Amino acid sequence: MNKLNHVAIIMDGNGRYGLKKKNSRDYGHVKGLQSAENIIKASVKSKIPYLTLYTFSTENWRRPKNEINFLFNLIRKSLKKNLNKIIKQGIKIKILGKKKGLPRDIINTISLIERKTLKNKTIYLNLALNYGSKEEILNACKKISLKKNKKISAESFSNHLYTKNLPDPDIMIRTGGNTRLSNFLLWQLAYSEIFFVKKLWPEFNELDYKKIIKKFYKIKRNYGKV
Repeated sequence: MNKLNHVAIIMDGNGRYGLKKKNSRDYGHVKGLQSAENIIKASVKSKIPYLTLYTFSTENWRRPKNEINFLFNLIRKSLKKNLNKIIKQGIKIKILGKKKGLPRDIINTISLIERKTLKNKTIYLNLALNYGSKEEILNACKKISLKKNKKISAESFSNHLYTKNLPDPDIMIRTGGNTRLSNFLLWQLAYSEIFFVKKLWPEFNELDYKKIIKKFYKIKRNYGKV
């Protein structure tokens, strides 16, 4: 049976769900946060060591300003409200992405949470915030180009990514019905099993999650071999 170390998720469909239910994209983001909390709990129950959630991409800055402000207020409140719970549950939080450009108070809150949860080991929760994979890869190239020894291998390159010291995802799930990667972990997903789900993210539940995990365990992973 395959070993499941790392699940990565593109949580797509919040806005569409909100419009469908309450004619409000903001409502969808609130419900999407609840779904994220449920999937984190399910991951802990399933003893999955690493979970990465695509929280806010570098492309999301193109959205209306009022929606961006609402999203950051939601992130801000959630992190502050749940800090003690996160610590008690043994969740270690790491932010993947560019801190520059984020609101100053969110940067401070992120730094605080990363420090407070540094020694936690129940699950490593990576939040891809202000994240873009192409930018991540370019940054890695720039760092390597500044070194005297510019010899590059796949391993040395990986050590210059935001995901340094993290295993590559075994599973990538995208909800919302779209079948694209949207600039998410392009290097790291090379051998991931990819599952596209039609349900919008707020509709995605623990049972859906368990079904995907069950399918994963039955897949024969050859990595180029027969």
